[in-house]
Amino acid sequence: MTDKERKPLRIGMVGLGVISRFYLDAFPGSADADLVAVCDLREEALLPHRAAGLPCYRDHGRLLAEADLDAIVVNVPNDAHQAVCRDALEAGVAVCVEKPLTLDLAEGRALTRLALDRGTVLFTAFHRRYNGNVLALRAGLSKDAAVEHLTVRYLERIEEHVGRDRWYLDPERCGGGCVADNGPNAFDLARLFLGELTVESAQLTHDTTGVDRQATVRLRSAHGVPATVELDWSYPHGEAKDITLHLKNGTTHRADLLTGHPEFKSSLKHEYVGVLTDFTTTVHTGADVTRPGLAMLELVDAVYRMSPAIAARRRNAPRPRP
Repeated sequence: MTDKERKPLRIGMVGLGVISRFYLDAFPGSADADLVAVCDLREEALLPHRAAGLPCYRDHGRLLAEADLDAIVVNVPNDAHQAVCRDALEAGVAVCVEKPLTLDLAEGRALTRLALDRGTVLFTAFHRRYNGNVLALRAGLSKDAAVEHLTVRYLERIEEHVGRDRWYLDPERCGGGCVADNGPNAFDLARLFLGELTVESAQLTHDTTGVDRQATVRLRSAHGVPATVELDWSYPHGEAKDITLHLKNGTTHRADLLTGHPEFKSSLKHEYVGVLTDFTTTVHTGADVTRPGLAMLELVDAVYRMSPAIAARRRNAPRPRP
């Protein structure tokens, strides 16, 4: 089947929180994806979609049973990822899920096995890998460029970014603090340039409730290249998100993810076009793309295991039904 012959995927969206608007903006420009239904627990979130004539659901199980879907976008709070993704995969529906894949590594491994067993796509959305400035940085490197050191900074004041989605600030729902939330996007950027990574050390700063608000994580690639990831949920100067490569030839190359996008969160608009495009292509090809989502959970888990207090809290945290 040629690109012109294949039909657009019928996609439902589960969860209409702060990130959903970027997916909603991306659908009209896609030739490969039709948004055919939405789902949210809150009636007020559904009202504008009901008014536009889009089928609306309060329960994702009914959505999966009734909407005749090829795929879903999962944009619910992190503690609900596992259940929604599991139900979709068991129904044979492809999944695009916001990072992190799940709250913890065991849940992520179980979902990965389920996706592979069912032959269904499980795609974790790391929107920063589609940033135009990051793509230009990658394209500008020669094939034989040897990286000596890489640094990713992901600095923001979290309260300015969550909008009404206050669950981000609850570690039992988010999975932790800055490491659980921003860590996957930052680690994924490092992995794009260096391949598989392991954690060598981590320094975390916690608030009075024990939530990690700052972190410096030192990583190393399978080829021995060191990387540093700096995370901050309490950054006092707006936000700073960039990646810097120091090459062995003495040159330095940098991408500022926010350059050219002066309005708050405006960089996400083109990034989520990239997410939707990559996801629909993956569904059509049937490629196995489970590794990135699982790799990020491994890194977050390794960082938190280096903090005894956080490791204990994560072990004792309530979990959704299996």
